[in-house]
Amino acid sequence: MKCQASAARRWLEARQADLLPVEYYHVVFTLPAPISAIAWYNKAVIYGLLFDIAAETLRTIAADPRHLGAQIGATLVLHTWGSALTHHPHVHGIVPGGGLSPDGERWIACRPGFFLPVRVLSRLFRRRFLEALADAHRHGQLQFFGDYTELANAAAFARWLAPLRTCEWVIYAKRPFAGPQAVLEYLSRYTHRVAISNQRLVAFDERGVTFRWKDYRATGRTRYKTMTLEAGEFMRRVLLHVLPSGFHRIRHYGLLANPVRRTSLARMRELLDVVPETSTQPDDPKDAVPPVFVCRHCGAPMIVIEILERTAPIRAPPMRRAET
Repeated sequence: MKCQASAARRWLEARQADLLPVEYYHVVFTLPAPISAIAWYNKAVIYGLLFDIAAETLRTIAADPRHLGAQIGATLVLHTWGSALTHHPHVHGIVPGGGLSPDGERWIACRPGFFLPVRVLSRLFRRRFLEALADAHRHGQLQFFGDYTELANAAAFARWLAPLRTCEWVIYAKRPFAGPQAVLEYLSRYTHRVAISNQRLVAFDERGVTFRWKDYRATGRTRYKTMTLEAGEFMRRVLLHVLPSGFHRIRHYGLLANPVRRTSLARMRELLDVVPETSTQPDDPKDAVPPVFVCRHCGAPMIVIEILERTAPIRAPPMRRAET
């Protein structure tokens, strides 16, 4: 597995300046299993819709005067895996608890501990996603293979979509983060995470690959388990989560979108009567003491915990001269 600590650290340093002294909320948008199944063959299209429709849903409901009545910004992070490496596409939304009034002259804060109604978000997300998916099908942007080949037919696809219009789509809002710093701590764990980290790998032997996973349906200590997969099946599950070339799994929307981020943040800080935090880095680079040892994979400082004395080298037996 590839170490992502260096990339995550650089990204977090850039995001540090974006934090506001407000509550931050965590919203998760998940696709139903039938759509996840066809997403295997249509990653760029369906993952792109997941990003854009989730962001549009948040912004639309937040702009409604019956709920918040404000322009908001959001950072969305795509995950495609469950703990057992199954295909489970969902996006995590990190959203400041408030936004700008439509005229940009006031900061409108959420009610303490409450962002937006989850049921309203779920209904709009379901309707807009299915509309966009049907439109993608009409324009020939979807591919189907194996058991789903018949869905290439418009009538069959319409019948397949029908039950998805009435089933519940899982969207949930977690409790607000415990302050802006907790947002960074969360992001540091999840933004650049790969499907499985080296720490979860237990063994690789004749039986296959053994790794740790978390069973969310269980409780207490029983939810932490190990699983052994045949090597080919393990690689198949890992490769399910390889994204299309050039696909961005971290995206910013609304007031936090890249073209307007700097202007929006300046305006929000002005209305919140705060100033950006100054850098904690030393003014003179000479004052910074570089670490003696650095990890060659992620660039993080390494701490010496023990020094082992060198033992006598093992000598190899003398090589016999080749006979002439």
